[in-house]
Amino acid sequence: MSERDIGLVGLGTMGAALALNIAEKGFGVAVWNRTGERTTEFMDEAGPLAANITPAATLEELVAAIRPPRAVLLMVPAGDPVDQQIAALTPLLSDGDLIIDGGNANFHDTERRNAETGGIGFFGIGVSGGEEGARHGPAIMAGGEPSLWQRIEPILKAIAADYEGEPCADWFGPGGAGHFVKTVHNGIEYADMQMIAEVYGILRDGMGKGSDEIGTVFERWNAGRLQSYLIEISGIVAKTADTASGGPILDVIVDAAGQKGTGRWTAIEAQHLAAPVTVIEAAVAARNVSSRRTARAEAEDLFGTGPEPLSSLTVDDLEAALTAGKILCYSQGFGMLAAASDRHGWNMNLPAVARVWRAGCIIRSGMLDDMAAALAEDPGRALMMAPFFADILKDTHGSLRKVVAEAARHGIAVPALSAGLAYFDGMRTARGTANMIQGQRDYFGRHGFARLDDGTEGRHGPWAD
Repeated sequence: MSERDIGLVGLGTMGAALALNIAEKGFGVAVWNRTGERTTEFMDEAGPLAANITPAATLEELVAAIRPPRAVLLMVPAGDPVDQQIAALTPLLSDGDLIIDGGNANFHDTERRNAETGGIGFFGIGVSGGEEGARHGPAIMAGGEPSLWQRIEPILKAIAADYEGEPCADWFGPGGAGHFVKTVHNGIEYADMQMIAEVYGILRDGMGKGSDEIGTVFERWNAGRLQSYLIEISGIVAKTADTASGGPILDVIVDAAGQKGTGRWTAIEAQHLAAPVTVIEAAVAARNVSSRRTARAEAEDLFGTGPEPLSSLTVDDLEAALTAGKILCYSQGFGMLAAASDRHGWNMNLPAVARVWRAGCIIRSGMLDDMAAALAEDPGRALMMAPFFADILKDTHGSLRKVVAEAARHGIAVPALSAGLAYFDGMRTARGTANMIQGQRDYFGRHGFARLDDGTEGRHGPWAD
């Protein structure tokens, strides 16, 4: 009997958690997994929620169990698996049915799939929060036709995280807009994590603090302006002991950061948009550097150990520097979203993006409520220029400068914090140095330049023939 409200394909970590979340909110969900054994295990794990779940042995059974017009949520790995699943489902669905991609898709793929599905609707949602978020309330960033959003909005808002009674799920525009917002979210996540790691490095290598003491520092920061999920878990990670050695778990973790590509996508798309996201780019590059462990060891032997102890910084300096870096990073991220919205005609609601990120997602933080308010005051203004955040930057950029300078003097790499400072200095310099670049371009390629005195463009210099 066709009775379930939605179907779900893919019972991996995120898919299983979302299915249980949907069932717990009172919606009926039919589920299918490529391997039937996993479906059986999932139903055993569902407990009382199994009453709202229909397991399907085949895709045909899945489709038959969903109330028309049907909606099927795909929770499979991004890329070819999504295309393969769409190809398998399409012959079984009817015009008016809907396929929803809930994976970490590249927004270009979402745009293409939206154009290819014809009478069967296609919708893309970015889901952030990891397994815990998927199970109890993620942040959901949706993109596609507005009429399709209206169909699935009740389910998505019901399962989303809640911030003071407001669901952290919203629609951000047609086509791939939702997946684009998730991509920028992940880019900011890379940068936030990198800046925290850089501060951890100064605390450890520059100030000689042990992991437990560093954990206490993060705990204190989490009670103040830097309150966020990432600061919270950084304190937990720092204080956690390794069960095998008994020492800090951080002392036995290999210092090579993994990545799945979404941060790289952010950097690539930013270049296409001419949107400066230098902090995110630095964070992506830092992960790449971290993976060169053999080369780094050889360079240490050749040039000497990098990090040297320092006594010129305080914990308060680091807190202020991290605050400034965070504001600059988020200002870049929202600037990139604005540029993409203009380029693609999405008419994106930037304050709503900040509101969706306030709970459920990995980058959730106390600052995001203030960011939402600042963006609502003037959506066209850079976040760093909003009075609330400009005042904080006036108070903290000196500490950012001090931390970057002292880290450089003592051989401690802080690429993301450095990138934030360089961006800040570039943006607050009314008369920069690109006039030299324009002179060079005109000299070797006659590209022309604009004159300051009369405003004319396409002028050329009196270079020697």
